[in-house]
Amino acid sequence: MDHTPAGSTLYGLMAEFEDPTALVEAARRTYDEGYRRFDSFSPFPIHDIFSAMHLEDRRVPWLVLGGGVAGLLTGLGLQVWVSAFAYPLNIGGRPLLSWPMFIPVAFELTILFAAFAAVFGMFILNGLPMPYHPVFNVARFVEHASQDSFFLAIESGDPKFDRQSTRSFLQALGAKEVNDVEE
Repeated sequence: MDHTPAGSTLYGLMAEFEDPTALVEAARRTYDEGYRRFDSFSPFPIHDIFSAMHLEDRRVPWLVLGGGVAGLLTGLGLQVWVSAFAYPLNIGGRPLLSWPMFIPVAFELTILFAAFAAVFGMFILNGLPMPYHPVFNVARFVEHASQDSFFLAIESGDPKFDRQSTRSFLQALGAKEVNDVEE
């Protein structure tokens, strides 16, 4: 069932599965088989799929921590600079650097910068915005991916990828259908 027209490049192969359990098991077996460049698609989040695919990316929490620390330092630094150096006002003999009054602004900027780091970090790390992806060339994917089907795509850039053996492997996983994904 080779649906790739002559002259087009192959992005990979995509298998369709009946339920989330079958998809998780297929992802686990795909990783165990030695494939590393593959992705899964489902109409809802499947939490077990991350451990099955061995996705352990921890960059977003570090970006959020960095954003929070930057916000805290920005809030404190701005208030210290304004209160003690730029516009020192001695009102009623109070100290120029009174840290309790700095807490609300520093807290708010910590939350704001951490939120911005989370949102923009996720956009950048996920490669968004991505208005086009080669999997949209598969008709079954376009019709069913966001409704009732579960898909696993193995990229042709994977070192272990061989068109025939990968197709046989995906069919052996119990896929309903295996399709070529064109670039």
